[in-house]
Amino acid sequence: MHQHIEWDDPGSASVMQLFKKDHHYHPTPGPGDILSARYKLANVRVKVAAYIEKDAVSIGEVVAIIDVHGRRHNSHHKLELGSMVRLPDDKRALEAHQEKEDEEESEKD
Repeated sequence: MHQHIEWDDPGSASVMQLFKKDHHYHPTPGPGDILSARYKLANVRVKVAAYIEKDAVSIGEVVAIIDVHGRRHNSHHKLELGSMVRLPDDKRALEAHQEKEDEEESEKD
């Protein structure tokens, strides 16, 4: 069974909006594809196990959780690596750019 997740709204980073402009290309995820979405501001990568076309939903395993600083985590709120989740097409998102570390911190290294 899969875990119910309330994905963040992708807004301007919506994958479906990006492809909406190209009427000849309609990406349908398949097994093994890696999709991205946002959950409580983190980038989440999901490895597709199955796609349900009538519902426009991918079912897959969470394979990465990346915070806004680019750090990887094993869990984030109620989501964990290895969780099986449903990812609706309208929640797929381009990955957010990570915030750059303070320049002063970088200069200290």
